[in-house]
Amino acid sequence: MQSTPKGLRLHIGIFGRRNVGKSSLLNALTKQQVSIVSDVAGTTTDPVEKPMELLPIGPVLFIDTAGIDDSGALGKMRVNKTKKIFERTELAMIVVEAGEWGKFEENIFKAFRKKGIPVIAVLNKSDTSKPTQKLISRLNALKLSYIETVATEGSGIDELRDMLIKNVPEEFISEKSVVGDLLPPGSLAMLVVPIDLEAPKGRLILPQVQTIRDILDNDSYCMVVKERELRDALERLKRPPNIVVTDSQAFLKVAADTPDNIPLTSFSILFARFKGDLDTFVEGALAIEKLKPGDKILMAEACTHHPIGEDIGRIKIPRWLTQYVGGKLNFEHTQGCDFPDDIKKYKLIIHCGSCTFNRRLLLSRILKCREAGVPITNYGVAIAYSLGICERALSPFPGALEIYRKKSK
Repeated sequence: MQSTPKGLRLHIGIFGRRNVGKSSLLNALTKQQVSIVSDVAGTTTDPVEKPMELLPIGPVLFIDTAGIDDSGALGKMRVNKTKKIFERTELAMIVVEAGEWGKFEENIFKAFRKKGIPVIAVLNKSDTSKPTQKLISRLNALKLSYIETVATEGSGIDELRDMLIKNVPEEFISEKSVVGDLLPPGSLAMLVVPIDLEAPKGRLILPQVQTIRDILDNDSYCMVVKERELRDALERLKRPPNIVVTDSQAFLKVAADTPDNIPLTSFSILFARFKGDLDTFVEGALAIEKLKPGDKILMAEACTHHPIGEDIGRIKIPRWLTQYVGGKLNFEHTQGCDFPDDIKKYKLIIHCGSCTFNRRLLLSRILKCREAGVPITNYGVAIAYSLGICERALSPFPGALEIYRKKSK
């Protein structure tokens, strides 16, 4: 893996009306012709993404969006796509022509302020019109950082970069650990990695790679085995590993082969904590107990791979849950950034580990479920619960384990 995955990059969204210079701004920031620039309003239709290194922040992802004031049937579709970007934006730029700030900008700002997302106002085309005192007073009243630019000439771009760096969210700088915080320096983690039809040829899947890197970053080390070799590997060690982490689909065999005194969990549960909210997912898994035949369940997957064989989200989890409930359940599936607007019809939403998402997007979905009163959990927690080993799988996480014990009584 030679480049930083999208899910680990700071997502910087560029928003505003049509023809205010959003695409020119992206090109100026990246010093490349990333977006098509035209005097015709509405040139940008689908969001345009550009990954790059923004030092000293590191890896970022700029997202250029369609004008929020687009009109007509097609325009509304573009606006809806732009609003989808709100859900994964961690730092927002609202671009306006220097003398303009109205309801569109206010609505964008309020949406991000509600989520605690830092916002910068970019007063572009300042060579043709200067911001009024009324606008400056309004931005100051909102405590909103602003900068004047002329994107087509590169004016103000260096200052904008500095402003972006100063407004990076604290949680991005002090990013969570996948597993390293559970391991004292010098610890050994045993990673169980099944090799099946869906394992990418010649590679490991992203959660496994990121877990290995996190272990090394925290001055520990790991041993990687398939599930069939786990028992032999444990017997060869002079001392037991500090933790065993398995692919969730091998949970039962790995639990049987791992002594009770060794903490055990799954990659998916680690990512439930790393990318989302493990406590919320544990509470959501308890809703499995209330499921009845005929209930609708949404399986939400971040990546868009073509499912083959015994796919975990389409075959195995539905099978385990059907066996647990004792009757047929109705499963619906979404992939990538698609997520239903109306989720109240579902009795439970089960999300994948979200290794390809940034944390903001998954937290946005969790918030949406909370507001709709729909329980949400993730693959790993749901599998552990349906197989009857949830308490064992949560053993490395005292807080989540306490919630499980308290609410499962």
